[in-house]
Amino acid sequence: MGLVRIAFLGTPAFAVPCLRALSQRFSVVGVVTQPDRPAGRGRRLQAPPVKLTSRELGLPLIQPEKVGSEEAQETLRGWAPDVIVVAAYGQILRPLVLDLPPFGCINVHASLLPRWRGASPVQHALLHGDQQTGTTLMKMDAGLDTGPILARRSHPIRVGHTAASLEDELAEIGARLIVESLPAYFAGDLQPVAQDEQEATYAPRLKHTDGRLDPGQTAEELQRRVRALNPRPGTYLPWDDLELAVLQARAAEETPGEPPGAVAAREGYPALATARGWLILEKLQLPGKKPMDGKTFLRGQPHLLGAKIATAAP
Repeated sequence: MGLVRIAFLGTPAFAVPCLRALSQRFSVVGVVTQPDRPAGRGRRLQAPPVKLTSRELGLPLIQPEKVGSEEAQETLRGWAPDVIVVAAYGQILRPLVLDLPPFGCINVHASLLPRWRGASPVQHALLHGDQQTGTTLMKMDAGLDTGPILARRSHPIRVGHTAASLEDELAEIGARLIVESLPAYFAGDLQPVAQDEQEATYAPRLKHTDGRLDPGQTAEELQRRVRALNPRPGTYLPWDDLELAVLQARAAEETPGEPPGAVAAREGYPALATARGWLILEKLQLPGKKPMDGKTFLRGQPHLLGAKIATAAP
């Protein structure tokens, strides 16, 4: 076929490598991203990363509240895309969008579908101790990440991965995979294959309350939670009527001589006794303060030692 016309839907940093790669190989005729939203301590409007990249690349851009609105639909029809590529856009697409381009809509998803369908696949892969994850290209249908698969590429999960670092790597994999796969898809040499519904798992969006660290769990489980929820929504311990943010932590196998929830010093760091092992608190942050190394924090807040962190209600 001739010059391929692509419309791109995406919002956060995860989507930027895909947009850049597509703009280098194909004709990106327009970009749809979420509206600017308040962010940060000052709650000032902040442009999403895809908007900034679109401006840099000189691409047409719209930011509708709803991509299914008549105004947004009119713009999409005017762009006349052959295919729509979606990467972490943040809205469910209705059939009138899915059916608009002749080659449909292709989603770049940060998991090995059908494992971890939904809004937080990277976080849930880390939370559950998966040894590998990856990126999947899926031809979208009306379900939640249920469409047939065009291509997948696996990627190992390392001990030091946080959600942020793993997502960055998966974004680069997705960018390479989409530009490599589209020519074969357009030529009819890459056919979508239905997902195995029996293998499906779901990754719902994580809330602030999911970030509370429960000493009734094991140190290994809590270490995974700290990594999985970094940077959002973040993890914390309730202490002195405050939420003490835990930015970095690691599990120690030593058996605590204290009940779960007790705080003591280990290796110069504050450490939380858990159901199995100590959780060494390597980097902490009090509300309104700067992040601090755990050793430095302990020197300034020695009364943390001897504190008792409550386990979550059953």
